[in-house]
Amino acid sequence: MRGSSKTFVFFVFILLALPALVVSECTCDADEEDHDRPKALRYKIAAIASILFASAVGVLIPVLGKFIPALSPEKDIFFVIKAFAAGVILATGFIHVLPDAFENLTSPCLSDHPWGDFPFTGLVAMCTAMGTLMVDAFATTYFKKRHMMNTAQIDANINGDEEKRNSGHEGHLHLHTHATHGHAHGSSDSGSSQLLRHRVISQVLELGIIVHSVIIGISLGASESPKTIRPLVAALTFHQFFEGMGLGSCITQAKFKNKTIAVMALFFALTTPLGIVIGIGIMNGYDENSPKALIVEGIFNAASSGILIYMALVDLLAADFMTDRMQNSTHLQVGSNLSLLLGAGLMSLLAKWA
Repeated sequence: MRGSSKTFVFFVFILLALPALVVSECTCDADEEDHDRPKALRYKIAAIASILFASAVGVLIPVLGKFIPALSPEKDIFFVIKAFAAGVILATGFIHVLPDAFENLTSPCLSDHPWGDFPFTGLVAMCTAMGTLMVDAFATTYFKKRHMMNTAQIDANINGDEEKRNSGHEGHLHLHTHATHGHAHGSSDSGSSQLLRHRVISQVLELGIIVHSVIIGISLGASESPKTIRPLVAALTFHQFFEGMGLGSCITQAKFKNKTIAVMALFFALTTPLGIVIGIGIMNGYDENSPKALIVEGIFNAASSGILIYMALVDLLAADFMTDRMQNSTHLQVGSNLSLLLGAGLMSLLAKWA
């Protein structure tokens, strides 16, 4: 729950700081658009309801594995669904978020120095991917060490109690072996380490998705063009549904308590609608072509893409595709590969509209 609280603090910081950073005076001519505020507002309200519903359904489908045996992580179908979701997240990073970041930070509205002198988008994405690796490794190491210390303390207490009980039997030959006890701890430690990995993965992945979702929500909410908003409503609805499936798969494997699952699912479902509400609120002072807005959005998009690409390739795909279970089943391999291609393909196709 502590990790979720940190995610919440960062989430609130993003929501509070981002609007203040992107509101600025227009310094670059905007494209000519069909402005119709009342009609655009109706589309935005429809977008809030549609995206909220799709996000909630998407993130809850894998979570239902706790109640529907066919969707549990022990079944092969779960690996196929997770491969589809990983393809969606990978395509989100490469096809949706990273190109937007390049477009933001190479805009003609920005000065040539320093933005034209160096590919900052790639730098930010690379540094964020490396930073995610470091956070992933350090967090896993920390929780693993803490778990081992707790286990050692429990063993010490058990041994102390045994010595007290056996102190009155000095005349008897007492043999005690830890063979079975040690074996149980070995499998328990392995399972606990894997569980901790899943928990770190799910929280870092949600952080990357939240950053991106806030930005696209603000962009949609600040737009006054019905022609721009109309195709985005359907595209973003599917976008959030697929992303929710990816996040829900990770949350399911993390085996959080029901309260933590509800909090994480609520964060994800509300992020884009809240971004839209914020966009509507700052619409009068927001200019997507101002240097300040382009720089802030570009950097956040690049950072989000680095997180999503790393998580999809390393923590979702490699973690599953290299397991003995996957390698020993040709049917599971074929199904997961096809599912991966389908997820990435469908998400890439959505880039035509969003």
